[in-house]
Amino acid sequence: MTTTAGTYHIPVLLKESIDGLDVKPGGIYVDVTFGGGGHSKEILSRLRGAGRLFGFDQDADAERNGLGLRVEGQGSKDESKVFTFVRSNFRYLKNWMRYYGVEQINGLLADLGVSSHHFDDESRGFSFRFDAPLDMRMNKRAGRTAADIVNGYSEEQLADILYFYGELRNARRIAAAIMKKRTQQPILTTGELTEAVAPLLRQEREKKETAKLFQALRIEVNDEMAVLKEMLAGATELLKPGGRLVVITYHSLEDRIVKNMMRTGNAEGKVIQDFFGRTDAPLNMIGKVITPNEQELERNPRSRSAKLRIAEKQATR
Repeated sequence: MTTTAGTYHIPVLLKESIDGLDVKPGGIYVDVTFGGGGHSKEILSRLRGAGRLFGFDQDADAERNGLGLRVEGQGSKDESKVFTFVRSNFRYLKNWMRYYGVEQINGLLADLGVSSHHFDDESRGFSFRFDAPLDMRMNKRAGRTAADIVNGYSEEQLADILYFYGELRNARRIAAAIMKKRTQQPILTTGELTEAVAPLLRQEREKKETAKLFQALRIEVNDEMAVLKEMLAGATELLKPGGRLVVITYHSLEDRIVKNMMRTGNAEGKVIQDFFGRTDAPLNMIGKVITPNEQELERNPRSRSAKLRIAEKQATR
């Protein structure tokens, strides 16, 4: 049975993000984080005529949702031309658009949060609520798992990813505890990992710090920071003048990259000026950062840390 948006993942800031996309009925749009299809359905409802939507996701369950959405469609024989599902990592955005003959797009949406489905699926190893295999791959066809990292990285490598991606102050001590545990036996499950590090986590912050540990491993497994930078660079190139980039972030690492790209055109936030001293940035940020209101939080508690940023492609000088 196909999982719907409501069961796979409740779309975050749905109205605000799609309104920010400023959908033109005949435009070409990309949802690079298709998931349950919640955002895509709303985009599709606003398309007419020559309008097209491409939905990216590397997960097999999301692909089934995409096929279901195409079947639902708008009831027309040409629905397959309106919506195209692309089972791929969104770092290859530019390649796939070239494959489909698309040179420019009117807008792109990215909801960077891990779906409820992934957290709730015991077999995927994304959550410490279950004792499951240490996997954490967004794409189950990919090679490296969290277990490979936990058991194969050096102590220094582990400490670095826990510090930089999990922002854990005691990263070195946690890495040492993992090393000690794995010399006794390989750490293969989420339960074995949490047991190995539990003595180092303060009781009042145990859940938060464990979540940071899992976040760091997930980011490393899926190469999330590099992937995000590649996608944003590709999106910036593909957008037409006046086209919109809409991104929902959930933690400071990805939010910093998105903010820098929107303000300066590069992930590092380096301000580049032209001959006349004008900031040479391809995007212009629109409005302030949007965060969930009380109604959104009540509907979807996982949206608590969400931040929505919107930018528009500037006309070439």
